[in-house]
Amino acid sequence: MSRVGKKPIPLPEGVTVTVSKGRVLVKGGLGTLEKDIDPKVQVEVGKDEIRVLPWAENKKARAFQGLYRSLINNMVLGVSQGYTRVLEINGVGYRAQVQGSQLTLNIGYSNPVVFNLPKGIEAEVEPKKNLITLKGIDKELLGTVAANIRAVRPCDPYKAKGIKYLEEVIRRKAGKAGVTGVV
Repeated sequence: MSRVGKKPIPLPEGVTVTVSKGRVLVKGGLGTLEKDIDPKVQVEVGKDEIRVLPWAENKKARAFQGLYRSLINNMVLGVSQGYTRVLEINGVGYRAQVQGSQLTLNIGYSNPVVFNLPKGIEAEVEPKKNLITLKGIDKELLGTVAANIRAVRPCDPYKAKGIKYLEEVIRRKAGKAGVTGVV
C-alpha cells in the first residue's frame, strides 16, 4: 500500500464529510469545499476518521490512493484551520494596497497593476513591512493566487527587487566585474 494513502485522516470536531456520486463534500467552521473523486477510489467515512482505499493492488492504484488522501486531508485542514501564504515586496517605492477584492500593486511599472482576488481568498497588507498576507480555505486556489501575484514581478537575482514568498531565499548574482573603460 501507499505510505501516504494508508494513513487515516483524523476528523476534527465540527467537521463533517459526505461522499456521494463521486464527490466529497467537507463542511467545517470556516466554510464548505467540494471535490470530484475518481470512481475507482473508495472513501470510507468513520466516526472520527476517513480512510481512502485503492481499487486494485498495483502501482497506479496506490498512487491515486495517496493523491486523493492528500487532497481530502487538505480539504479537512482548510475548513477547520484555514491556510495562509505571505508574500514580501522588495524595492524602493514598491507597495501594495487592498480595496475590497482588488489588490493594487505599485511595483515599478508605469501604471499600477490591479489584481482581482477570486472568491474565497482574502488579502491583508502591512504597509510598514511591505507584506501581503493571503488567507483562504482552499489550499490549491491559495497557492495559485500567490503564484500569479508573484509572477507580476518576480525578484531579480541582482538587486532582489520584486515580489517573493516570505520564506523564499533569492540567490544573488554579482554584477559586472570591473570594466576598464579604455576605448
